This record gives sequence, C-alpha cells and structure tokens, in this order.
Amino acid sequence: MEVKTNMNPLIKLIIAVLLILCLFDMPYGMYQLVRFAATAAFAYLSYDYFKRKKDGMGFLFAALAVLFQPFFKIALGRTLWNVVDIAIAGLLFYVIIKGFKGKK
Repeated sequence: MEVKTNMNPLIKLIIAVLLILCLFDMPYGMYQLVRFAATAAFAYLSYDYFKRKKDGMGFLFAALAVLFQPFFKIALGRTLWNVVDIAIAGLLFYVIIKGFKGKK
C-alpha cells in the first residue's frame, strides 16, 4: 500500500511566508534565496497542476516562476516588488484555504 502525501499546501505556505519576510529589511542574500526557492516551487506547482489537468493554475504558476527566476532579473523597484510579494502571498494563502475547504 502506497501512502501518497500532497506537499503542495506546505510548499505554498513556505513560499508565502518567505515572500512576507521580503517586506522587511533583509540581507541581499535572503532575497536571492527567496527568488531561487520561489522559482523552484512555482515551477514544481506549475508541473503538478498541468499534470492534474488544471491548466489555468498551471499557467499561473509558470508565469510566477518566470517572474521570480533569478537569472534575468525583472527590475520592478522595491515598492512594486513589495506589492507583488503581498499579492502573491495572499493568493497562495487563498489557494491553500480553498484547497482545504474543497476536501471536506
């Protein structure tokens, strides 16, 4: 018997918390770590949603992976990045809650 666990809520929660931490004055290395972690997490979530035939969410997380990728940085400025971080963290919390409500 195989035990199947869904790590998606945990991944979303960790990334949401990291994005909120980016609102504070942190060393530059922290922001780089968040970019790498967010890119990897969003790429994985995109793959998982496409695999489950939820293409809308798959495209959303693919776009987020491109936005956060650390190789060709998108310069939005600190204020706009803070708005983006809050919006995406809120979206992740919403998707987590919606996922738990849908399982009941």
